[in-house]
Amino acid sequence: MGHNPPLPLQTDKLQPPTANPPHEGHPHLTAKAVRVVRVGTQTRPKAGWWRQALLTATTVAALTAAAHPQIPAPTPPTLPAPTAATLQSTYEANRENATHAADMAATHGDLHRAAADRTLATRNLLTFDGRGAGQAVEVLGDPTRADHIAVLVPGSDTTLDTYARFHRTAAALYQEAHRTNPRTAVIAWLGYKAPATISTTVTTTTRADEATPELRAFIAQLHRLTPTSTPTHISLLCHSYGSVVCARSAPALPVDDMVLLGSPGTAADTVAGLHTPARVWAARGSRDWVAHVPHVRAGLLLATVGFGTDPVSRAFGARVFDAADADHSGYFTPGSVSLANLARITLGETSEVTRA
Repeated sequence: MGHNPPLPLQTDKLQPPTANPPHEGHPHLTAKAVRVVRVGTQTRPKAGWWRQALLTATTVAALTAAAHPQIPAPTPPTLPAPTAATLQSTYEANRENATHAADMAATHGDLHRAAADRTLATRNLLTFDGRGAGQAVEVLGDPTRADHIAVLVPGSDTTLDTYARFHRTAAALYQEAHRTNPRTAVIAWLGYKAPATISTTVTTTTRADEATPELRAFIAQLHRLTPTSTPTHISLLCHSYGSVVCARSAPALPVDDMVLLGSPGTAADTVAGLHTPARVWAARGSRDWVAHVPHVRAGLLLATVGFGTDPVSRAFGARVFDAADADHSGYFTPGSVSLANLARITLGETSEVTRA
């Protein structure tokens, strides 16, 4: 992939940025790298680079806004928090809303969104909102009877329009774990407005901070759905920018395991900085381009960009496991080393996880 590593923000010239074919998660722009200098133990961008970054960010923001017109959809139904007794009625209400959203999208002329909404209208949805980029929380399995539940948090460019690929990752994990323990559930949580790959927000914690109360509320709700007889083991599997969401939410999340996949960083220097009692895991495949993203944090005029320490580094302190040759979108590939280890973590079989 050349000698210049991909960056979350173009800092070369004021020209419209270009991207490689879409990936699940963090940006992969064809841009020159920000030059950095090392001061003591801290790696910092070369002085003056922020001026170029700020100007380019403004251009990117304008391009992104123009590329995503609003898609009409009904307001989501107001529903009480689901219980074991009301779970099916919650699914039905959200399916009905997704069907209505599909009809509105088709009338608007967006047949791709209409098809995506109609597909979701056949699924078990805890929530659905077809407005704009859209949000959905899909359930595979029965959380009211599950011994183990994995919650997947996606990265950038995950919307209702790209939801099919997110569903495939959840389905692959569900099938892998279900073979060992049928009392397993997997939840695909698109409960936040993920940043676009080409945008200013993908390089900051802004969208992650906005998602924090939503993810915390969802995990609390999930605990109320699970069996009361024995504690349910809950894992949080966080991909790319989703790892920033999980990290920012970590201090108040009652989960057993937190997994950082293809992470650009978490904005925390170490695992201790996450302030979580959960076991923290990290993995990065040998073909994942995110390895080339500089692990820096730098202050601009209005924001801090970058996410700091590499989660698979010894300095961060996570339990690093083997993801073999996975690329950025390949951690849930059926038959892969990575998926096998993710299933083991989901099932609490931590001694069976192969380390990197």
